[in-house]
Amino acid sequence: MKILKIVLLIAGVALIIFGLYNAFVPQAVIDVGPIEVNAREGITNQTLGMIGIGVLALLAGILVKNRR
Repeated sequence: MKILKIVLLIAGVALIIFGLYNAFVPQAVIDVGPIEVNAREGITNQTLGMIGIGVLALLAGILVKNRR
């Protein structure tokens, strides 16, 4: 159970950080002649889902009890 707890904590923190990074760091814009390609910026459903799953994994990692 200790390994499960550590994995859940690490995964939760990683998902939260990655979700926040995707939400707030501006993405590159490609402009070639008349064609302009914009990456999606800001908070999307994917970033909200990633942050939500990260929070759930973090809470599960905190609440997992060690067996003896």
